[in-house]
Amino acid sequence: MRKINLLYIITKLELGGAQKQLLNLIRCLDKERFSTLLFTAQEGLLAQEASSIADLTLNKSRYLERAINPVKDLLALIELSFFIKKNKIDIVHTHSSKAGILGRLAARLARVKIIIHTVHGWSFNDYQSSLKRIFFIWLERIAATFTDKLIVVSKYDMAKGLEYHIGSADKYAVIKYGIDYQEFTTNEQNIKEELGIPANNSVVTMISCLKPQKSPQDFIRIAALVTKELSNVKFILAGDGSLRRAVEDLVNEFNLEQKVILLGWRKDTPRLLSITDVLLLTSLWEGLPIAVLEGMSCAKPVIATNTGGIAELIRDGETGFLVKPGNIKMISKKLIILLRDERLRQIIGQKAKDSLGLDYSIDNMSSATQRLYVALTSSPNKEGIHAN
Repeated sequence: MRKINLLYIITKLELGGAQKQLLNLIRCLDKERFSTLLFTAQEGLLAQEASSIADLTLNKSRYLERAINPVKDLLALIELSFFIKKNKIDIVHTHSSKAGILGRLAARLARVKIIIHTVHGWSFNDYQSSLKRIFFIWLERIAATFTDKLIVVSKYDMAKGLEYHIGSADKYAVIKYGIDYQEFTTNEQNIKEELGIPANNSVVTMISCLKPQKSPQDFIRIAALVTKELSNVKFILAGDGSLRRAVEDLVNEFNLEQKVILLGWRKDTPRLLSITDVLLLTSLWEGLPIAVLEGMSCAKPVIATNTGGIAELIRDGETGFLVKPGNIKMISKKLIILLRDERLRQIIGQKAKDSLGLDYSIDNMSSATQRLYVALTSSPNKEGIHAN
């Protein structure tokens, strides 16, 4: 009896939560039962990391990219469909919005027996134009009709999907994100010296791509307000993206060159968190941000905007603070309170860490996903799929 051929599709292996989760999942899979393949774009900061995973067949598409391009999208669809047929794929599991649509459609055309999609936050949001939003909702509804399971990482995303009639309730499975708790036990204060931060300075960190969803300009505006009250504070922004220039311009406008450190993409998140006093997230919309989980696992107090599934992680005033998106004055007020009270930071941070338990471990995430694969392949209407 042969292994189950399992194909993962993700648009781009950039340094994001969805990508990190996918690679962790692939590493933990039972290689005796599954033969794993990954289809993705040509470029990506995590491409080299993916290529180093044992027993993973990595295929870099000539046409798949994040931007909408009708010609390339059609070619990517054709390329994917042929790839699926050639490799006799049994399960297609898509991640990220664009790969989720193209990948599931290609799987349908190639008559794949099992099609799964993980929602890392929906492709539509309240900040899009009405026409664009309706279009993406329509695409998600169509794709859901031939999707066997929709995995969501928060109850919020399940409720939102059902609200917009994307699939039926029985198609959904909530599988929480998982992180390696041991990875975040480091305490490397020497990184302060590397970054030129005085030992007596507090550190506020945001780990995020610089794109409209994350509203990084709000992070800079908060830094401007807080530094008027507190002088010994540094603000670290780890990430990059389309809003980099806008962020830099705002730093210059507020004369924050000595207060804000723009690090670009970083792979040493545990080291950055080890010197962080407060973790901040200013997103306008979310699924379930990995950075919040990572900060909580390090016993760091988190101030985050109350959007997506974040409220399923943070109990406001107890394990962190939740603030309405865009309310920079309230975020600044909460931040000043925390920066002035080390004891309060320790109490909230420890409560945050304790609240996670083992629910958000990599083992839990990978085991739940693998159980789903086995259940689907064992279904009577999925004949012809076998595993050792």
